Amino acid sequence: MDWGKVIYIFFALMSLTTTAGFLYEHNEFALFVAASINVISTFLKIGIKNMLSAELFASSLVADLHLVPAFIILETSNNINVVIALAIGAIIANLFSLILVLVESSKAGDEF
Repeated sequence: MDWGKVIYIFFALMSLTTTAGFLYEHNEFALFVAASINVISTFLKIGIKNMLSAELFASSLVADLHLVPAFIILETSNNINVVIALAIGAIIANLFSLILVLVESSKAGDEF
């Protein structure tokens, strides 16, 4: 088992689930955790050298650029509708990222 890949996929999946958790419970702490986990996931994607690495990194940056402004908006203006819309955008970007991971694994012949 490749533990580097396990950690990488763990953070990618954790960023998706924590953002979904924010949609269930609209509070600053849940959004902060989601944004933090997503930033960690982005940093882990910097070192990846595979066929879809640019797409993986770009999708993670998109999620970051949804979650960080969402947290700032929640703290400054408390406009929950905009924050939820940005969180949904981050979820879509994270789903895209996980689909790319599955495609990459299937093309490489890796076992799940």
